[in-house]
Amino acid sequence: MVSTVAIVVLVVGAGIAITGCWPFMVAVESGSMQPNLMPGDVVILMHPSRVGLITWAEGRNNGYKSFGDYGDVIVYYPNGNGKPIIHRAIAFVEEGEKIPILSRGEFVYSENVAQISGYITQGDANRISDQLALLRISGKMESILPVQKEWIIGVAKFRIPLIGYFRLLIPV
Repeated sequence: MVSTVAIVVLVVGAGIAITGCWPFMVAVESGSMQPNLMPGDVVILMHPSRVGLITWAEGRNNGYKSFGDYGDVIVYYPNGNGKPIIHRAIAFVEEGEKIPILSRGEFVYSENVAQISGYITQGDANRISDQLALLRISGKMESILPVQKEWIIGVAKFRIPLIGYFRLLIPV
């Protein structure tokens, strides 16, 4: 029993020390990132302070791709709490700027403006930005604000296919 606990503590401690974040790996639960991330994939995260964060717009300009498209995929808490979301950071907007939607490799700008400065996110399989959708957060329907740096758990860096299905079988 003691050796099992020691091994778990060692693995968790090493994971946090290497990645700089907790949790340092997550299972993809939905199809919103298809075809680049599939339900059941496990994604290894790194803290943005260690690897930086490149948006789709920046990645398109400099040729940087991650998981099949420009820019980084991040895991974040919507509005700073609730169930984490894994989606691509498509742009950074300042308060009052129009919120972009990524459509067929181009930005289309909505009439909605950002309430605060932050990252605009969108699932690769989704037709609208997260910040234009409503989500149940803490039991009520809310708009998702642009993502603040402190809401970001990590930047997705590696994918292990299918092993996340074990995690998805456990009800949370």
